[in-house]
Amino acid sequence: MADQRFGGIKIRSLYKIFGPNPSAYVDAVRKGMTKAELNHTHGHVLGLRDINIEIPSGCIQVIMGLSGSGKSTLIRHINRLIDPTAGEVLVDGADVVKMNDTELRNFRRHQTAMVFQKFALLPHRNVLDNTVFGLEVQGMPRAKAVEVAMKWLERVGLKGFEQKYPNQLSGGMQQRVGLARALSNDAPVLLMDEAYSALDPLIRMDMQSVLLDIQNEIKKTIVFITHDLDEALRLGDQIAILRDGEIIQQGSSQDIVLRPADDYVSNFVKEVNRGRVVQVEAIMEPWRAGGVSSQMTIPVGSTIEDAVRMLASAPDGDVTVVSPAGQPVGIVNFRRLATAMVNAPASVDRNSSDLAAVH
Repeated sequence: MADQRFGGIKIRSLYKIFGPNPSAYVDAVRKGMTKAELNHTHGHVLGLRDINIEIPSGCIQVIMGLSGSGKSTLIRHINRLIDPTAGEVLVDGADVVKMNDTELRNFRRHQTAMVFQKFALLPHRNVLDNTVFGLEVQGMPRAKAVEVAMKWLERVGLKGFEQKYPNQLSGGMQQRVGLARALSNDAPVLLMDEAYSALDPLIRMDMQSVLLDIQNEIKKTIVFITHDLDEALRLGDQIAILRDGEIIQQGSSQDIVLRPADDYVSNFVKEVNRGRVVQVEAIMEPWRAGGVSSQMTIPVGSTIEDAVRMLASAPDGDVTVVSPAGQPVGIVNFRRLATAMVNAPASVDRNSSDLAAVH
C-alpha cells in the first residue's frame, strides 16, 4: 500500500442529511429509516448514508452511480465544500470536518485541487493566467508561477496556446487548462467531479489517456466522479458504486465485473467488454506441480483481449501464465479466453488467495 502520509484519505461513517434540522434524524437513519420515509414524513433529504471508504495514497478512486446517487455530494465532503451531518473525513490523518476556517483555507490551497465538469475557467483571463490563478492565491512570485504553469501546459499539450482565451478553445482544450491549473498547485489530492462527461467520446478517451500518463509519473491521490462505467473501469484502481446515497459495492474493476454485488450492479456491468477488463489470472487453470511450461508465456495482469492477440498466431494448445518473476502460475488456451470474453467465469474465488502474492 502507498504511503498514507501523502494524500491518503479515510472516510468513516459519513452521513449527510439536507434539511432545516438534519442532526435530529441521524439516529433514525442509522436505525434504518429509508430515504423515502425521511423525505415524505419529515421533509428532509438523505444525501449520504454510512459511507466508509479508504483511499491509499497514489490511488485513483472512482466513485460512480446514476444521477442523484450522491457522487458529487460525496466528493465535496473531501474539501468540505459541503459539511457532513455526521462522520469523519481524514486526509493524511487530519479530520477535515474539525478544521477551523484558517486550517480549512490552507488545506484547500495546498492539499487539494479540483477539476470541474464545466471547466470553471475565468473568461477574462487567458490560458496562462487561468493556469497560474491558484499559485497567485498561494502567494507564489509571478515568475515562478509562470514557470510552473508553462511546464504543465506543455505536459497537457497546450504549449503555444497560453495567450488564447477560453472562448477561443474547444471543450477538450478548456478541460486541459483546468487539469493544468489543478496540477500546477502540486496538491497531493486531486478531485475530479464529472471532469470529462461534457466532452465528446473521442476527446474523453484522449483526456483519460492524458490523465493516466500523468498519473504514472506523479502518483497523486485522485478521486474521480463519473456515471460512465467504461470510464470507471479504465481509470479506477478502486471503484465504489453508489445508489441513493449508499455504497452498494466497492472493489477493483475485476471485483465489480466478475462478482457484482446485486442486480443493480449486474445491470451496470452486463454490457461491459470483458476482454478489456478481465485479466488472465481470473480465468486460467491453476498451475500444477510437475507441469511442463509452454514455449509461449503470458504475464499475469494481461487482459483477455491482450492475451487473445498474443495467441492469435500461436499454435493450438495451452499457454503458460507467468508471474513477474517468470514463475508459472497457471495455463490458458484460446478456447478458454474466447469463452471468458462473452461469459463470466463460474467462479474466480478459488484463485484469489493464491494470486494475491503474484502481483
